[in-house]
Amino acid sequence: MSRDSIRTEGVQPMKKEQDLTEETTAGQEPEEAAKAAEPEAAQEAESASQPEQAEQPEIKQTRTEPDPAEQLAAGKDKYLRLYAEYDNYRKRTAKEKTETYSHATAAAVETLLPALDSFSLALEATCTDEAYKTGMEKIYTQLNEALKKLGVREMEALGTPFDPNFHHAIKQAADTEYEEGMVCQVFQKGYLIGDRVIRHAMVAVAQ
Repeated sequence: MSRDSIRTEGVQPMKKEQDLTEETTAGQEPEEAAKAAEPEAAQEAESASQPEQAEQPEIKQTRTEPDPAEQLAAGKDKYLRLYAEYDNYRKRTAKEKTETYSHATAAAVETLLPALDSFSLALEATCTDEAYKTGMEKIYTQLNEALKKLGVREMEALGTPFDPNFHHAIKQAADTEYEEGMVCQVFQKGYLIGDRVIRHAMVAVAQ
């Protein structure tokens, strides 16, 4: 075997190994290129998102400020509503206070009415002692004046049409000088405080 043939045979295997290495390197290059491209793509995406985040404060700065006229109108409307609510509360409280006072006064006066009735009956009785009778009349007048100051007044019943809202009929009377349906006799006086009945008048009604 000649030296040239030996050299040829030794070169061919080496050439094959070189070709194999080149093929392997060629196959790995796309993968390595793809791996190297991934960080770059991530950096580009991050760089692209940064300008959007940086622009957000500028968007906030471009918002329009509230109109002072609108703010003034809203404040005025709120004030008027609060004033109306307070005024309604004040009126309601005053009404409740008046009603409470009226109820308390009516309850107190109702307990005094039997004593007032006794004074009235005593004055109608025959009395020969004029000084005694005069003293009773003064006390009776003082009691009535005190009741008037409290808003209490005697109910007018005799000669008026019978009204179940104010009168309590205990009998009907015939052959009277009053027309039918009129109060012809009062057995017990009725009293009012304002428009509220403290006690109904006990009456007889003509028929």
